[in-house]
Amino acid sequence: MQQTIDQLKALKLNGLLESWSEQHAQPTYHDLSFDDRFALLVEREFLRRQQQRLNRRLKQAQLFVGASLAEVDFQVPRGLKKAQFLEWAQGQWVVQPLNLIIVGPTGTGKTFLACSLADQLCKLGHSVRYFKTAELICELKFAKADGSFPKFRKHLAALDLVILDEWLRDPLSANDAREILDFLDDRYRRAACLFASQFPISDWHQKVHEPTLADAILDRIVHDSLRLILRGESMRKLTSQLEPPHPCQQT
Repeated sequence: MQQTIDQLKALKLNGLLESWSEQHAQPTYHDLSFDDRFALLVEREFLRRQQQRLNRRLKQAQLFVGASLAEVDFQVPRGLKKAQFLEWAQGQWVVQPLNLIIVGPTGTGKTFLACSLADQLCKLGHSVRYFKTAELICELKFAKADGSFPKFRKHLAALDLVILDEWLRDPLSANDAREILDFLDDRYRRAACLFASQFPISDWHQKVHEPTLADAILDRIVHDSLRLILRGESMRKLTSQLEPPHPCQQT
């Protein structure tokens, strides 16, 4: 027994070992055939490894908020179509690959919706990474400075989906625009991106200081992108636990 336990541990078959220990301890399993008991052992190990892979994908994704499809509120009128969003959650647009643009006023749930999609895509086996756009630019620059850029570039290119949140919140200088353009070139029609921005697409060009670079960046995004245009009041306001002030108290 101990030799078998040690061998299972050496092989890192911890799920199988746990299930085997349970079968020995609980008489419920004793009248099952060998094949039935062995199938349960294998299933436990299989599920454990699946969960480990999912945990690694979620850790790698570094999502800004913990969100799931079950938490998405489709009742609030903000331009969010349930059937369309659930279809996107199946990930076919990531496989194709296409991009997804989510735009809308502050507080309409862009980040939450992006993270809920990313959570579901991780569960489906896709590799995802979340960035605020300014953070991605900084990481690209740091990687070039410390010599790790080839490795970081390869890591980014291998991801099925990269989320760029707060897209163009800060205008792009010429140098920053070049970093983004190189990043997009590596992924163009090879892997998907999700852009979440409070600015309408019509305003994007003016947010890039160098017009030629602006043309190149937008040309690589807008033609292959699905779009979700949100509207309405801030979800933070609608979900606030404070009661709205009485009209006589407003100033």
